[in-house]
Amino acid sequence: MIDVRMWGRALDRMPKLSQSEWRALDPVAKWLIACRASVLFMTFTAASLGGLLAWRAGAFHWDLWLATMLGLLFAHATNNLLNDYTDSRRGIDRDNYYRNQYGVHVLEDGLMSEAQFWRYLGVTASIAVALGGWLVFQRSGLTLDLMLAGAFFVLFYTWPLKYYGLGEPAVLLVWGPLMVGGSFYVLAGYWDWNVAALSLVFALGPTTVLFGKHTDKLDADRARGVNTLPVILGEARSRSWVLAMIAGQYIVCIALVIMGGFGWPLLLVLASLPTLPALWRVFRAPKPAAPPADYPRDIWPLWFSALAFRHTRHFTSLFLLAAIVDTLLR
Repeated sequence: MIDVRMWGRALDRMPKLSQSEWRALDPVAKWLIACRASVLFMTFTAASLGGLLAWRAGAFHWDLWLATMLGLLFAHATNNLLNDYTDSRRGIDRDNYYRNQYGVHVLEDGLMSEAQFWRYLGVTASIAVALGGWLVFQRSGLTLDLMLAGAFFVLFYTWPLKYYGLGEPAVLLVWGPLMVGGSFYVLAGYWDWNVAALSLVFALGPTTVLFGKHTDKLDADRARGVNTLPVILGEARSRSWVLAMIAGQYIVCIALVIMGGFGWPLLLVLASLPTLPALWRVFRAPKPAAPPADYPRDIWPLWFSALAFRHTRHFTSLFLLAAIVDTLLR
């Protein structure tokens, strides 16, 4: 039976489910949960921003944008599935590892056999490749290079990039110039460095979320030999880096307005400033040993990443609105 409410729940967070609850789900709900669809909104926003900037340049095409957006979503979903598979096969996610505590891990929780998992992965990856291939046929030029770069990060983010402190820089590159700049290129047919610069404002959001998650599970990663950037830097420096990246989002927006690349509507992101003092207080202190009494139990042990995720959603919504208003006024 189709459960649309579960679709919405899976798009909002990573729910924990029992075996019986999982068996009752429809295939779409299972796919959304298995590929961690709640984080796909960041990819949808990246494609939307690239499309908006192409429309601003008078070069928007609905068919190309839909193919680009869906291709990126299915590529991101493929990466999430590969991430879980690789870490499971390498033994990283076993014995109630951090990943299993805040959401369903379909392999470690025994919800899917490996054969079932590979069917989900195969269909997801095939759709991404088919859409990418169509775009290469339609646009040529740098499109193939962008697709191959994306495939590299899909295949090698989990290992070896994440294991050697390169996962976080990869996310900044992927969700910035590669996704936003690449979406613009596919639609407009040329590369624009102003678009690439603006894309970094957006990309810093997903990077803070990942940095926060890896800071949350720093001890668990260190114990298993996963040398993420927070493991290398240590918790205190990692917390400071997240705050610096969040501040950087506002600073770059102000700089883009001052330099004239974008108008005053971009300053709408400053409406998020009242949320920063509480965020600042949290990131200036170590992670508590136990969640506060009023903290949602289904989110713990996520702490820094949950707060970074909340800020990213709020900031990104304002950022996209600002870009739309600026485009309409021009």
